[in-house]
Amino acid sequence: MRVRLIRKLLVILIMLAPVLTITDCRKQPDCGCDGDAVQTLNREQANVYFNETGTAIYFYLVGNPYSTYTFCNPGEMFSKLSDAKSGDILLVSGEAYWDCTFLYQSSNYSYYSSLYKSYQVQVKDVVNDLYGKGKYQPKD
Repeated sequence: MRVRLIRKLLVILIMLAPVLTITDCRKQPDCGCDGDAVQTLNREQANVYFNETGTAIYFYLVGNPYSTYTFCNPGEMFSKLSDAKSGDILLVSGEAYWDCTFLYQSSNYSYYSSLYKSYQVQVKDVVNDLYGKGKYQPKD
C-alpha cells in the first residue's frame, strides 16, 4: 500500500512539475507612440510617403520594403518635408514602437514572426539625403 501511495505522489508531482517550475511572466511590450521603444533610428535611409496636407506620413526603410513605419507626429514634421516629394529617400531619426493594431493581430496569428511588421515612430528629425547629389552628409 505504501508503494502505491508513493507512485501516486510521483505521478502527481510529474504532472505538477511544469506548473511549479514556470514562474516567469513575460511582459508584453507597450505599443503605440508612448510605449516601449523597440528600436532607435539614427539617420536611416527611408522612402517617405505623405499626402498634401501632411496628416499621414509613413515610410519604408531602404532595403526593407516589408516593414511599415508611421509617424506619430506628422504635423510637427511636415514642415521639414517642404523640399521633398512623396517617395523621396530621406534620412529619418527617432524612436520606433510597435503599432498596437499589428501587435494585437499578431498575437492571434503567426504573422508576428514574418517579415511584415508595423511600427509607429516618434520622429525627431527628417533631412534630405544629400549623398550622391554633389554633397556629402555623414552619419553622426
